[in-house]
Amino acid sequence: MKQNQKLLKFGEPNAKLKELVAKLKLVLKTFSLPAGHTCPGAKDCLSRADRVTGKIQDGKDTIFRCFAASGEARSPSLRNAVWHNFDTIKETMTDAWRYNKDKAEALADLICESLPKKFDVMRVHVGGDYFSKTYLEAWVIVAHRNPEKVFYSYSKSLHLFSEVIRPENLVLTASRGGKFDELIDQHGWKEAVVVYSEEEAAEKGLEIDHDDTHAAFGSENFALLIHGTQPKGSAASQALSALLKKKKLASNPQPV
Repeated sequence: MKQNQKLLKFGEPNAKLKELVAKLKLVLKTFSLPAGHTCPGAKDCLSRADRVTGKIQDGKDTIFRCFAASGEARSPSLRNAVWHNFDTIKETMTDAWRYNKDKAEALADLICESLPKKFDVMRVHVGGDYFSKTYLEAWVIVAHRNPEKVFYSYSKSLHLFSEVIRPENLVLTASRGGKFDELIDQHGWKEAVVVYSEEEAAEKGLEIDHDDTHAAFGSENFALLIHGTQPKGSAASQALSALLKKKKLASNPQPV
């Protein structure tokens, strides 16, 4: 009998990730936890959707709203899935002693038992982040057990990454705008920066990653355009409106 009767739930690629799948002819799956609730390093993007109602709560230092939290706010089924994952992980950590295993090994067993049968690349945390060292260590073990797979993440839990040794197939993109940004420069980690326009990205000398190619397979720093649902009247909302207007004009050019 398997150690865990409750398995974790994995997802399919969203529209952005489908572009990566089409370009590289890969099978990509995703895994998520509750956004904000599992993000100890979040600051600029800290947002949480209430587990029951879906109501969004932003942090006191939030500059732009988390895309994943907005998705959870709109979708009860998504909230149920990510909370199922978080609850199952916490239960496994609590019950690890029953199987004479440490918590990281027990979690790694759970994740490996739950992994989709077929995939080449795993986006770990479309929503959520590495919420503890033990949980991160579990993914390190999973990556070691599956050396032919690529597991990649954006993360602000950088204080945890400074304490572990990652295999090459557990790919980190440090997400700037968190509580531990100083560690990005100390360790020279690849980083992603959210920008409000293509011009801002150009000024910073950064390419924009539209489909996670840079995140999963690149080695250079890059930019991400503001996206998702932003608080009405905020600078992020105004920037998003300008981007959408520019995109609309580009797809429907006016006659000369």
